[in-house]
This record gives sequence, structure tokens and C-alpha cells, in this order.
Amino acid sequence: MDKIKNEKRTITGYLMIMFRGMGMGAADVVPGVSGGTIAFITGIYEELIGSLSNINLNALRVLSKEGIRSCWRYINGNFFVALFLGIGISVLSLAKILVYLLEHYPVLLWSFFFGLVLSSAIFVLRSMDKWNFYAFIAIIVGTTVAALISSLQSTADGGAYWYIVLSGAIAICAMILPGISGAFILVLLGSYHTIIGGIKDFNLTIIGLFALGCLIGLLSFSRLLNYLFAHYKNLVLALLAGFLFGSLWKIWPWKERVGESPLIVHSDGREVWMDQNVWPEMVATGQLWGAVVLAVSGFLLVFVVERFGAKN
Repeated sequence: MDKIKNEKRTITGYLMIMFRGMGMGAADVVPGVSGGTIAFITGIYEELIGSLSNINLNALRVLSKEGIRSCWRYINGNFFVALFLGIGISVLSLAKILVYLLEHYPVLLWSFFFGLVLSSAIFVLRSMDKWNFYAFIAIIVGTTVAALISSLQSTADGGAYWYIVLSGAIAICAMILPGISGAFILVLLGSYHTIIGGIKDFNLTIIGLFALGCLIGLLSFSRLLNYLFAHYKNLVLALLAGFLFGSLWKIWPWKERVGESPLIVHSDGREVWMDQNVWPEMVATGQLWGAVVLAVSGFLLVFVVERFGAKN
């Protein structure tokens, strides 16, 4: 954690953290898009994982010896309040909107996110300090792993309470990794509809169990990730860029199911989760130019956010 940054951050600075959290929340409810990507391109990723890793036994020692105020500063408490407030606002307010868009305008929505993730991968590559053989290998490994994950199909049933907790613990680890979608991991685990439905209906039991799982996952995984960033940052960035490139396979807007009853992603929202990527002219969406415009908009948005974030 950067204690100096934490002490000097103004109310406006915390509002900007909250807005970044809103972006992360919006990304995390969409299968295929990572909130960690938003954290990375907006410049708070290392502070996030560093602060999460500070929630440990040493924080309890600080609490007992120096009091609540010192402990709060040690774990970067104000940062967490602003960030998770933004995430909560976004998830609760956008869940219904995003579900509606996924059902009625899937091609347009996925086109926007395709451009967003593609430019995010380029941004991560630009953040690397040096290129070498190991960096190229890491990119290839990350791309392969993400593509394999994206090609899997979900068969699990995620309604049991213990399974919701487990799903939260696994998914949150993916959510804080740029390029690995926590929401998509929930789809693979079979818990996505249960959890997103609980958020839509404000089911406190499901929300609470999922939040408990997320807390367990965050506290256990963030320390490892913080260590890797501190000692192998260049390789980690290369691997994350590979994750982003590999996830593009799942985000491609036009898909067709392979099987006895082929189903197409149409502009009226029929069937979002398909098996085979196809070219736009192979499906009658009628939204090609709109999809292109949104993909380009998503691509440019990352660099706009990058420039804005550098000044703020």
C-alpha cells in the first residue's frame, strides 16, 4: 500500500476511486469482461492488490498496539470504502439493465466489450518494461489458458448455499485478474443465473453468501498476486495480456451453435451463449455497422480513460 498516496488523497480523489469501482462493477456482472481489467487501465490495480494483501494478521497487531485509526490507515480503509461503494452501486443498479441488453441486444453489447478488451490487451502490453523470450512464452500461455476456459461449457447446478460461497471464492479470484471474467467463471460453475437473479431481486441470503465467498477468495488470493507483481511484474503483465487476448474468443459477438438444432444470435436477443464463432454475414443480425461503431468506441474508450487517468 502506498501510505503517502492514501494520506494525501482528497475527497475528489475518493470520488474518482468510486467511479472506477462503478466501472469495475459494471464489468464484473457481464460474463466475458473482467473488473480487474478496468482496475488496471484506470491505474488502481497495484494499489488494490497491495491493499488487499495488507488485510492480514499484522493488521490485527497494528489494531491492538496502535488503535483503530492506524489499522484503518494500514489497510487503506478509505480506498476500500470508496471502491466497494462504487462496485455496489454499479452492480445493484446495472444488473437489470445488463441482463436486458444481453437478452435483447447481445450483438451490440458484445461488440462494445470486444473493442474494450482488445484495446485493454494492447494497453497491458504497452505497460511492460522489457521484452524477452519468457515474456512471449507468458503471452502464449495466457492466451491458451483463457481460450480453453472460454471454450468450456457449463453443466453444474449452483443453487446450494455452500456452492454459492464456493463460487464466490473462486470467481472473485478471476474478477481481480485482468482478462479473466469472474462472471464467466460463475457461468462455468453453473451459479451465474442464481447469483445475478439474487442481485436483481435483492435476495439478501444469496448476496450475503456470495459476499462471504468473495471475502474468503480475496484474502487468500490477493497476497499471492501482490507477491508476483512485486517480484515478477513483467511476466505477470505478459500473462495478463495473454488472458485478455484469449478471452476475445468468448466475447466475439456473432456465434452459432453446433448440433442438431443450430441456434443463431439474432438482433432480437435469442440465445446468447453459443458454441461456434462465425462471420457477421453468416447471421441475419442487421446490426453490422452498429456493432462496428460500438467496437471502435470500446477500443478508443480505453485510451481515453488512460489519458484521463494519467492526469487524475
